[in-house]
Amino acid sequence: MINKSYENIKHFILDNIKTIIIYGLLIALFFIQTPYVVNTPGGAIDLNKRITVGDNNNINGTLSMAYVKQLKGNIPFVLLSYIIPNWDLVKIEDITYDNESLTELNKINKLQLEEAVDNAILAAFNISDKNYKIKDYELNVMYISDKADTDIELFDKIIEVNDNKVTNLEEIKKIITELNSGEIVNLEVLRNDKKIKATAKTYKEENGETKIGLATITDYDIETDPTVEIKTKSSESGPSGGLMMALSIYDNLNDIDLVKGRNIIGTGTINSDGKVGEIGGVKYKVLGAAKNDADIFLCPKDNYKEATKVVKNNKLKIKVVSVETLSDAIEYLKKTE
Repeated sequence: MINKSYENIKHFILDNIKTIIIYGLLIALFFIQTPYVVNTPGGAIDLNKRITVGDNNNINGTLSMAYVKQLKGNIPFVLLSYIIPNWDLVKIEDITYDNESLTELNKINKLQLEEAVDNAILAAFNISDKNYKIKDYELNVMYISDKADTDIELFDKIIEVNDNKVTNLEEIKKIITELNSGEIVNLEVLRNDKKIKATAKTYKEENGETKIGLATITDYDIETDPTVEIKTKSSESGPSGGLMMALSIYDNLNDIDLVKGRNIIGTGTINSDGKVGEIGGVKYKVLGAAKNDADIFLCPKDNYKEATKVVKNNKLKIKVVSVETLSDAIEYLKKTE
């Protein structure tokens, strides 16, 4: 019986060897990775479906955050990037820091999304003069410069710098700025749930600024009234949705109508004070917003020139609006119809 089955399988393989080889090669092409990713026009996430403030999530219109669609650099997608307009090859080394791996980059992007959510809540509550309470925080190391002389590791959680408790990067900078080049900085960090001591040596940049070569992300545990619920997906990451999340929270928190029935899509990082920061991939976000029939595209001031160029070159019917702060975006939407 076994011999008969073996003979049948052998004959099937011999009779279909060319087809099997072709299919095998096609499948293999999708698993062979190149040192690239492919950026393509993205889409928009409707925040009315993601954000609830108390009992409110009833924005009159659509308020969405734009995103870039990034494909793995397997051979079929790489080849398509030479054919399909606005499918662009990007070297992995150009989107990672120093010797950082793509896996580490993805983890950092997840932390940046968590920080964007926290900052959006803080910015919206601050500008609305509403009360909140920061119950706890984690200061995660997200970047270590190749200039750094330290035994700190990526994703360590910094607790103290020179016996001073710190909650954000600005507090670390304030301590470091007062030191001379070559001084040893003592740090207490949490690594794998254990407190340990670490050190870093200061150095001077060309502009004279004293540094230790670390960058951090703060993850807050915030208690608000009313409560804010923001849903995200495991496939989503990065800080660029901060502005639009803050706008959605502000609109619902104050029970006003900023959107006025319009389809508004945008992008931009945000800090807790409401300052809007530059983002990457604005080209793909503008194209995605136009594909989703946006009336207005909100973007950081530093991305405005590129965004308007994309609109002009592709003859898009979309209005690009530059903003530097959350207040800028609110005031623009209030005074326009």
